[in-house]
Amino acid sequence: MILHCGNFNLDLNTPRVMGIVNVTPDSFSDGGKYTQTSQAVAHGLKLVEDGADILDIGGESTRPNATPVSLQEELDRILPVIEALVGQVNIPISVDTYKPAVMQAAINAGASIVND
Repeated sequence: MILHCGNFNLDLNTPRVMGIVNVTPDSFSDGGKYTQTSQAVAHGLKLVEDGADILDIGGESTRPNATPVSLQEELDRILPVIEALVGQVNIPISVDTYKPAVMQAAINAGASIVND
């Protein structure tokens, strides 16, 4: 099966690796190491170098009891990262969000997959 995502076609008959970039101060998986755009972009580039087939950018923690963030705060966290990575990587970028306005803004910025 082929997944068509923007300018990319991924053959899903082959296992794919999704690299996760949490642009959150309260991530349970990375302790909030990538809250600055430059840190998040560098991490994304390292994930691609290490073999990621997709980059997933998230701006709101999904850990238990996490405090929800506003629409604007989530946009402020993820859009600069997506915009920077789109120009530097040749793999699909995914946005991890449940907010329709964030989904649309991320797609407009160059993301090609929505991970809800």
